[in-house]
Amino acid sequence: MKKDTASKGLVSFIKDTLLWNLSGSIGYQVYLCFLICLMLTGVYGYFIQFQLGLSATNMSNIVSWGFYISNFTFLVGVAAAAVMLILPSYVFNDKDLHKVVIIGEVVAVGALVMCMTFVFVDLGRPLQFWHLIPGIGQLNFPSSLLSWDILVLNGYLALNALIPAYIVFCHYQGKEPVGKYYKPFVFISIGWAVAIHMVTAFLYQGLPARPFWNNPLMGPRFLASAFAAGPAIISLVLHVVNSATDYKIDNKIFNKLRIIIVSAAVINLLMLFSEVFKEFYFPTHHSQSAMYLFFGLEGHNSLVPWIWTAISINVIGTLILAFNPFKEKQILLFPALILLIVGIWIEKGIGLIVPGLVPSPMGEIISYSPSNVELFITIGVLGLGMFVVTMLLKPALIIEKRYEDSREKTH
Repeated sequence: MKKDTASKGLVSFIKDTLLWNLSGSIGYQVYLCFLICLMLTGVYGYFIQFQLGLSATNMSNIVSWGFYISNFTFLVGVAAAAVMLILPSYVFNDKDLHKVVIIGEVVAVGALVMCMTFVFVDLGRPLQFWHLIPGIGQLNFPSSLLSWDILVLNGYLALNALIPAYIVFCHYQGKEPVGKYYKPFVFISIGWAVAIHMVTAFLYQGLPARPFWNNPLMGPRFLASAFAAGPAIISLVLHVVNSATDYKIDNKIFNKLRIIIVSAAVINLLMLFSEVFKEFYFPTHHSQSAMYLFFGLEGHNSLVPWIWTAISINVIGTLILAFNPFKEKQILLFPALILLIVGIWIEKGIGLIVPGLVPSPMGEIISYSPSNVELFITIGVLGLGMFVVTMLLKPALIIEKRYEDSREKTH
């Protein structure tokens, strides 16, 4: 009887979730059509790449990691940043952040889906994927750092998908989740969040032939930038939720997130300036990659305006968030978050990946910029991530709002 009741409840939950996701205002329907158009753009780009392979991109033997891996690196940090809501909510019992912790985990799921999609498209053709499947191919665990990255990403995706799913399903049934069934996994996910980004940093840091990456600050700086950009993206999502739904977010939550963002952003900038000092105070031949990035090298200077723009808007966004002018209306908060996110995305994406590969160990220098195919596929992956977040978030917010209202009535 209990199994029948549970299965009926699960079927009803799935039906209601699909109904809520497909129904809504005209504006919501237009938004879904827009996301579908983005994803179709990506499908078109991938169809071209499927036919031509990676020759459809501007990557080469020298710059073998480009726009796909740049976005992957940034989004791993966004996924890891969910821990900045989970940690105060479950360890320090912060009730304000506990209200939005599910939103942070949903954003993490969307970021992880995009991460894995970027890795998939970077393989060139899908048949390359079988090499990574244990038993069919060879994962090379534990000797390969890439195998560690695959395992921690999939494990973190499972944790961030299943924990909120269990909590929301219990709330859908009007029940309080049983702590012993999910809280141990919450605490595991806290360490796992740090692991997914540290392992990604170790992929770069452990390459002695790439002195631009072979830096002991790589791991800590990855975390600092992640804990700035990730909560900034979550704050943007919270602003959208607050303005477009009945699920209202208290200003105290935005202020707490702002403190987290500013603290991490300042630490990230300090580490950046420390690296710049190391590269240019006594420059050696190992400083050529940094020279290529910041000032250009032998006429190749395509990244110079990008990195200086990134640092400038990073600093401006951090200062606005730190001093918080117009505190009552907070009219500058939204643009400041966007400036900070874009600055870290440039610096941690193209500004990290390409200079690590140029010049090559043989001294070869080449300029790189993403091709139209890479841009199309990236737009499609972004649309996919936004679609996943929307499909998970909308029913979750409806259920959480109903559960809150029912508890207020009973009390």
